Amino acid sequence: MKKIRILDVEFENDISAWEVPALRGAIVATVGREHFLFHNHIDKVFRYSYPLIQYKRIGKKPHLVCVEMGVDDIHNFFENKQEGIILGNRPYELKVDKLSLNNFTLQVWDSNFNYFLQDWLPLNQKNYKDFKTLKSEIDQLEFLEKILKGNVLSFAKGIDWYIEKEIKLRIQNIVRVSPISYKGIKLEAFTINFSSNISLPNNIGLGKNASLGFGVLRNIIDKK
Repeated sequence: MKKIRILDVEFENDISAWEVPALRGAIVATVGREHFLFHNHIDKVFRYSYPLIQYKRIGKKPHLVCVEMGVDDIHNFFENKQEGIILGNRPYELKVDKLSLNNFTLQVWDSNFNYFLQDWLPLNQKNYKDFKTLKSEIDQLEFLEKILKGNVLSFAKGIDWYIEKEIKLRIQNIVRVSPISYKGIKLEAFTINFSSNISLPNNIGLGKNASLGFGVLRNIIDKK
């Protein structure tokens, strides 16, 4: 079990999905590149660890989701924030609409939780070929489940949570697969429903490019 802090900063004005990288660039330029959690690079070298400040578009609104040390570092944004920024090639008013700070308990349970994972990027150039050689849906789901479990473990490692119990995870269905292009590379974004015995917070990112709004997690509340 581990308790963590999650801060969700929601901005007022809509953006397009393709503008999320530009949002990150504008905010990094505002706070300064010396604050590496905002861009996940140290001395121009990529920081291979879970991103603790993430940029997202949720319901057309831009969000900053900050985890643990990211919550501590966000003051650099508020101290230097400029409401008028350039987003790509257009002016944009960076007005904060809502702030939500929560403490969340991470734990492996005996029962399962249901999740919705949007635009998750499980495949790279190497494992894409392996995935496409699998003929049955069962084999493909098991392949994706192993990757997703690895993504959950990467999240846990990034917040210094060392899980001793077994994580159980099952993809219930693939809602859709969307072709996307990122930095000129063609990828497939999976939107899925899955269940797991680990409790995870809303709006965190899992998988590749989690810092840029891919793999956004939502907890599905059982209404029974």
